[in-house]
Amino acid sequence: MYEQIAANKRRTALLMLGAVVFLGLVGYAIGQLTGGGPTGLVLALAVAIAMSLGSYYAGDRIVLASVRAREVTPEEEPRLHNVVEGLAIAAGIPKPRVYVVPERAPNAFATGRDPEHASIAVTRGLLETMNRVELEGVIAHEMAHVLDRDILVGTVVATLVGAAVLLSELFMRAWWWGGLGRRRGDERGGGPVELVLFALGLLMLILAPIVGQIIKLAVSRNREFLADAQGALLTRYPPGLASALRKIARASGIPMRSANNATAHLWLAQPSRVEGERMGLLERLFSTHPPIEERIRRLEEM
Repeated sequence: MYEQIAANKRRTALLMLGAVVFLGLVGYAIGQLTGGGPTGLVLALAVAIAMSLGSYYAGDRIVLASVRAREVTPEEEPRLHNVVEGLAIAAGIPKPRVYVVPERAPNAFATGRDPEHASIAVTRGLLETMNRVELEGVIAHEMAHVLDRDILVGTVVATLVGAAVLLSELFMRAWWWGGLGRRRGDERGGGPVELVLFALGLLMLILAPIVGQIIKLAVSRNREFLADAQGALLTRYPPGLASALRKIARASGIPMRSANNATAHLWLAQPSRVEGERMGLLERLFSTHPPIEERIRRLEEM
């Protein structure tokens, strides 16, 4: 288990480095195509910093509001509060705020920039479906996200990638509609080295949305495996989370009205958006989560 945790952390660090390099390449490509030199890189970094600050200080409130989560008191949900408090004590962090989302599908997520500003939200369906051991497994998984500051990690990566994709799309629109490419081509005069750099920069901007999505998905999937392992370590009982994941898999056809692409990576399991419909091959390929069967298999091997 400890080896798996260490390996997941190393992969996450490499993916974060990849996101930084990706942003730098997009900024460099814009500089090459516009003749602005390092201006494109500076612009990319400025956009990333602005987006990061907004996400860091207000992201959790926006997410909770978007899924219609309601904070509940210990009197309203004594079992849930008891589980959250017990695991917070075991993890050595302040007790997160507790929310319930009015959805039938069993699911949960954690949000907040650090353990002192954390919240854990579970759906009404999860509370009605899980026994105490399974609920502890789910909350421990989310507590692991809080401990590892996964929301901050996810925010940083998503912001870096999002800034790169946003800039590439804006540039391509300006290129297509504003004649920017034609003006730059007239100014360059067509030297072979410049033409190669020009073509590579243009290719980078065209592929930016795809590359960015791959980086985000890789980070998200890796953090789910890590949270599974650390959550099992926290409860000392991997079968609890494995059993909860089986129940969630059986309920995968129940849609979530509040599900959207912006928040899909936060949930314990990939939320379904269509009644009775399971994910197809293409959707699984671009899923924000690893297959539940693989997660269960790894938990059973612990």
